[in-house]
Amino acid sequence: MATVFPKSHKDLLQERQPGFSMPSELYGRQDVLDNDIEVIFHQHWIMVGVAADVPEPGDVYAVDIGRSSVLLVHDDDGVIRAFRNVCRHRGSRLKDPGKSTVGMLVCPYHQWTYDLDGALKHAGHMGADFDRSCRSLMPVHVRDIAGVLFVCLSDNPPMDIARLEQEMTARWAPYDLRNTRIAYESDIIEAGNWKLVIENNRECYHCAGGHPELLVSLSSADLGYSAEEMTAHERAQVDAFEALSERQRASWDADGIIHHVVDEMADENPTMFRAQRQVIIGAGESQTMTTHVACHKLLGGGARRDLGSSHLWTHHSWTHVMSDHAVVTYCIPLTPDTTLVRSKWLVRADAVEGVDYDLEQLTEVWKATNAADARFVAINHCGTQDPGYVPGPYSRYTEVFLERFASWYSARLAAHGVR
Repeated sequence: MATVFPKSHKDLLQERQPGFSMPSELYGRQDVLDNDIEVIFHQHWIMVGVAADVPEPGDVYAVDIGRSSVLLVHDDDGVIRAFRNVCRHRGSRLKDPGKSTVGMLVCPYHQWTYDLDGALKHAGHMGADFDRSCRSLMPVHVRDIAGVLFVCLSDNPPMDIARLEQEMTARWAPYDLRNTRIAYESDIIEAGNWKLVIENNRECYHCAGGHPELLVSLSSADLGYSAEEMTAHERAQVDAFEALSERQRASWDADGIIHHVVDEMADENPTMFRAQRQVIIGAGESQTMTTHVACHKLLGGGARRDLGSSHLWTHHSWTHVMSDHAVVTYCIPLTPDTTLVRSKWLVRADAVEGVDYDLEQLTEVWKATNAADARFVAINHCGTQDPGYVPGPYSRYTEVFLERFASWYSARLAAHGVR
């Protein structure tokens, strides 16, 4: 018998008080997660990988998104295509999640065979009059935005992806992210709802107590602070950071480096994103424990190291592109209380581990940060499911983006008529 809930998803969204965290059920109920996947992950643009996942013709990358699965395929013409990971015979999965290299896509069940452009080439025992042209793989909308791959499973994808594409192509073009390789990647199954993963990522309130590695290169003041509660020492630190930021931005202006903030996080924007260039403190070069570059072959063949972090947030991802490497991370919900967090560290395609960079130095900051965040998300989710949980207030200084995410999320579910 199906579970009957006293409050609908729509009721729970309307119940949330502005400025406060979400009701427990929005984090913990299966029907809510089903709606989240159907609306947010199946109707909106989502990040699923990078061009370096499929660098050569014949490379295939299968990514699961809820009950759906997408194949990213680098075809013989050098184009990255996307298809439903479903055989047009009787629906078998063509590929397990992960990467492979093929000459053609062959269904493991009855060996229906597809070209890399999705066309059905062979289907045995179907008769001489069988029309193969009607059984090509089902295409999925895909955008390669400066080497970062987005897909939309909807037949009518939001058109405002053009705004993100325009903005990030200009910002990331100098780094030539299509000419990179994956130096390291990790999958973490975090014990929490995907919305808590995003809430955790959107604030640095917890950084002082939980991210010593990240704060070597990042000032928590960059994501807000309460001036009225500061000690004299803290005020001096913020003043020094703001002075540094002003000097750094003036230097970027002199070289024509894009650094202004673009904020497309309004409720009415289906493709929610925020782009900025964050100032790196210390040596100012990279998010490493030394704040110097970890890879000496700079992305795009550039010469300037102090480019900060060209940062992108979407509704389920966060990306940092620096002069020497990039860290690309996105999350995919699995269950109400588990979320896949997938991270990829990119270096220039011709960079050699142990010669041009040390892998530990390259990855240690974000490996430590991701591990700490997984612990924070787990204790947060556990607490939201306690009968004693009551939604609490967001800080108006350091949790502004949590409220904006919650408001956007509610608006998107409402726009799609969730009940």
